[in-house]
Amino acid sequence: MKKKISKWLSILLPLILGAFLIVYQYNQFTPEQLLEMKGYFKNANYFYIFLSLIIACFGFASRAYRWKFSIEHMGYTSRFRNNFMAVCIGYFMNLTIPRSGEITRAVIVKKYEDIPFDKAFGTIVAERIVDLLLFFLFVLTAFILQFKILKNFILDTIPLEKLVMLMLIGLVGFIVFVLLWLYSKWKFILFFKEKLAGLMEGILSIVKMKNKWPFLFHSLFIWFTYILMFYVAIFALEETSTISLGAVITAFVIGSLAIGFTNSGFGAFPLMIAQIFLLYAIPETVGTAFGWLVWTSQTFLTVVLGGLSFLLLPILNKNK
Repeated sequence: MKKKISKWLSILLPLILGAFLIVYQYNQFTPEQLLEMKGYFKNANYFYIFLSLIIACFGFASRAYRWKFSIEHMGYTSRFRNNFMAVCIGYFMNLTIPRSGEITRAVIVKKYEDIPFDKAFGTIVAERIVDLLLFFLFVLTAFILQFKILKNFILDTIPLEKLVMLMLIGLVGFIVFVLLWLYSKWKFILFFKEKLAGLMEGILSIVKMKNKWPFLFHSLFIWFTYILMFYVAIFALEETSTISLGAVITAFVIGSLAIGFTNSGFGAFPLMIAQIFLLYAIPETVGTAFGWLVWTSQTFLTVVLGGLSFLLLPILNKNK
């Protein structure tokens, strides 16, 4: 019973949050502004939206191809088509329960490629660690390129006195965490140490991988497609077509965080993109319209590819 409640909460709470953000943002606009946004949707150049979806497909394919290097390192093989459909279904599942797609991917290759679940899931964890490191590079790049704007934004949002207080609290918390990590014998600390050791093993397995350079190339290519499909989309609206690359990277980072902490950015993605674009003198109506164009088109692609993969996977593997 508790598991069912937990499962439904994990689905409903992010959806409720997304719906709340949508209603909240909607109520911030006047009828004239809502009419203005409809005009942006109507007059958008959808060629660039379509182009961004094509680029996204290359990213999906590259992620599926990269996966085979991890699987081969574990001593197994898998067909590209099954990897690709598993990746598509994984993205689709993340629209419902955040991070459930990773488990689904491992389940699919277990069923259709006879790869043990724990081994398959371990390769996915290792991939995610690499992706997280690359994402931090984007965060660092955005901070360096847009330091002045982000500094002013933070100081305008949080007064300097409160910011210093938060930094001191964070420093004290970090010191306490380090001491507990090094010397505590609490069960949950020991549990996290064990899990961290497993994650480090996953990272080291990539270093020792025979095809580590092709793996690294595809990792970089995947993130290149992410930023490129976001960048291409800015040309869909005349009002966003002239923003700088630094602004694009900053918006991309914040949008990625919104996607990671909610049901693929439902409600949160357009809101956060609009707030970031405001820093670059892009009206909130424009930023919101852009955010919804990007989020809706990418979600549409995810649903289509995920749905087709659900249908084709058992048909193409009917002998399994």
